Amino acid sequence: VCLFSMAANVLEEDSMEQDIESPVTIHQPKLPKQAREDLPKNINKECAKRKIQRYVRKDGKCNVHHGNVRETYRYLTDIFTTLVDLKWRFNLLIFVMVYTVTWLFFGMIWWLIAYMRGDMDHIGDSTWTPCVSNLNGFVSAFLFSIETETTIGYGYRVITDKCPEGIVLLLVQSVLGSIVNAFMVGCMFVKISQPKKRAETLVFSTNAVISMRDGKLCLMFRVGDLRNSHIVEASIRAKLIKSKQTKEGEFIPLNQTDINVGYYTGDDRLFLVSPLIISHEINQQSPFWEISKAQLPKEELEIVVILEGMVEATGMTCQARSSYITSEILWGYRFTPVLTLEDGFYEVDYNSFHETYETNTPVYSAKELAEMASRAELPLTWSVSSKLDQHAELETEEEEKNQEDQNERNGDVANLENESKL
Repeated sequence: VCLFSMAANVLEEDSMEQDIESPVTIHQPKLPKQAREDLPKNINKECAKRKIQRYVRKDGKCNVHHGNVRETYRYLTDIFTTLVDLKWRFNLLIFVMVYTVTWLFFGMIWWLIAYMRGDMDHIGDSTWTPCVSNLNGFVSAFLFSIETETTIGYGYRVITDKCPEGIVLLLVQSVLGSIVNAFMVGCMFVKISQPKKRAETLVFSTNAVISMRDGKLCLMFRVGDLRNSHIVEASIRAKLIKSKQTKEGEFIPLNQTDINVGYYTGDDRLFLVSPLIISHEINQQSPFWEISKAQLPKEELEIVVILEGMVEATGMTCQARSSYITSEILWGYRFTPVLTLEDGFYEVDYNSFHETYETNTPVYSAKELAEMASRAELPLTWSVSSKLDQHAELETEEEEKNQEDQNERNGDVANLENESKL
């Protein structure tokens, strides 16, 4: 984006120098990708030092906005999920509006039936049988609509058996009222029981660290649960978000690469009673295989961690997310222990949950460490048999050379004898 803006400004300045007095508005051209890549990379140092944009924020919310979505009818086809995803103020507003509109709508119909039958003209006439007793205006019709739909039934306003259209309307309002109640109450129940608040009690360490563990370079971060009610069937996943370019020249923005945190060994399934340190071994299959300490700050990457499980109290699935950018990955650090043994129980000190301390860690990448280790072990792997094999190969080569020389000499002698005979 910075290179595009700088290139556009340069083109605009050149065109203005050619025709300063031209009143025509100059539009900034949209440069192709190849032209943008061919621009000098040192145009502006601030562009190189631009802030890395997060894909997932620290609180777990995805930093992605959907624009130019024209198929809005898809949201209406799944109206239940649309209402659940709305904010609380809009959800409550729709909840109140739905009930109010239905009460007003059916109240208007009850009033129209009474008006068309002439019940309003015979108020107080004991010889006249109205559709609804004691209905003398729109307000009383509105109250009767509320009593009918909510099945309150105060007993003052009741429908009579001389009004077939009123009986049909009573059936319709009862059925539709039950549907509205089931829909709105179900929506509110799902909205209330959503495990989003439960996910806020699942915490991730502020920083991720890279250090040695069991002789191997590992990327680590810490997770913890603040509640006494546990997360059942908890599992952890990690993704590397980094743009890449394929061998064919295709640019893939925000490419997602899986980071193994124990999928094959079962270490990704957690018993999250106390804070745990999740470890990723940096091996040949790791995307950090060739990244060293000096190269790490230059990388534009983001690590997204996802913790999933079921809430023990409700049985609903809960998901908590967080992310780490390059500046939040500390090379050569470890996490401070937080678990201590007290008299009869274990105590977790969450004041030290995010704390780290420095440790001796090589500044080389895992690939360079493996190469140095292989070079150091190479002389030890030479055996006596391999040396004997080398000597045998040299002896066979010398014998073959001697045989070739002997054949050449024999050929020369034979030629001399033939010449002498002639």
